[in-house]
Amino acid sequence: MTELPARDLAEPQPPTGPGTSPAHPAGDPSGSYPPARLDTLTGLRFVAALLVFLYHSFVEVSLVSGDTGLRLGSAMDRGGSYGVGFFFVLSGFVLTWSYRPDTSRGLFLRRRLAKIFPNHLVTLAAAILLAVSTGAALGVSDWLPNLFLLQSWWPDPVVSSSGNPVSWSLSCELLFYLAFPFLLAAIERIPRRLLWPATVAVVALCAGAALVGRYVISNEPALPYPGFESMSFHQVWFVYWFPPVRMLDFVLGILVARLVLTGQWVRIGMLPALAVAVAGYVVSTYSTYLLGVGGIASVWLVPLIASAATADARGTVSVLRGPVWVRLGELSFAFYMVHYLVLTQLRKALGPEWTSSLGVELLVVLLGLGLSLGLAWILYTLVERPVTVRAGRRRSTTAGAPS
Repeated sequence: MTELPARDLAEPQPPTGPGTSPAHPAGDPSGSYPPARLDTLTGLRFVAALLVFLYHSFVEVSLVSGDTGLRLGSAMDRGGSYGVGFFFVLSGFVLTWSYRPDTSRGLFLRRRLAKIFPNHLVTLAAAILLAVSTGAALGVSDWLPNLFLLQSWWPDPVVSSSGNPVSWSLSCELLFYLAFPFLLAAIERIPRRLLWPATVAVVALCAGAALVGRYVISNEPALPYPGFESMSFHQVWFVYWFPPVRMLDFVLGILVARLVLTGQWVRIGMLPALAVAVAGYVVSTYSTYLLGVGGIASVWLVPLIASAATADARGTVSVLRGPVWVRLGELSFAFYMVHYLVLTQLRKALGPEWTSSLGVELLVVLLGLGLSLGLAWILYTLVERPVTVRAGRRRSTTAGAPS
């Protein structure tokens, strides 16, 4: 996941290059630059993180039992993948929207690494300490690939889900950040009239990757989990975890940002875009697993991201631009990084067989939410924010050459 890069957004400049001209958000003929903050998208980030939280609460950790738990689990079965897909597309969109041509690749990469690694290292250390405290024996594969955010490159469930399991998405983001300056330079060279065909081509590649996972990669050995008997981990890994495949979502975000910035995007209001996103979630829920978590699942979120950015550019009224939503959005990365550890520790404290009344079980979910938000605030305040602010400063000429 990615935060709106505060330093990059301080003095936003429109991308330019062959086949482009200074950006006019949503076709605005005034030639105004993108706004200093995309607060609606910041608020949406928390909504996406909350989807991941609810998925883990009701599906993986199963804090609600009985028929109600099954219904909630079915309803949230695609919440995790939908939320992560949102973050991947959003990452490409926001980095493109806010990128300054005078930012060196070294400074850009330093800012992005400073964004993800501190929270990652703190939560990985917490995960290791929690595991050791229970007497678990940790091998090198349980932490070393995770330490360097390489775990998603391994088609092995032990490695890819090691340490703090949710950090697998950062393994993908690391590739995105390394590739972004080169991807943006290439995409800026696409003439305006070809931006839509290029976007459609990427959507086709997303669908093609899911089909490769389904029909080309072997479904043996089958996974030993209910509902997964017809597929192998290699299939799931290729479609959902493999960084080059997930980079298609990131590239889609870059292209959509270029469509908006160059005035090629078809204007869609927030409510219709939200309806498309909800419809996409329903379609993903009732699709086969590989098509529901991969393929074009993230494409349904594109209108919502584009319309939210357009609303901020035009100053249109948006509920998610309120201070509470913006604050929650700022905490969303830290919240994402701590919530799974909180939920699993709650389950261990309660016991694997613990059940209670629906009201009490829902209170436990709310307790997990409150604890996760509290720890997220601590992590954001003491670690994430200070490091990103420090890393975002440009080095003065007296301190050395610019990075």
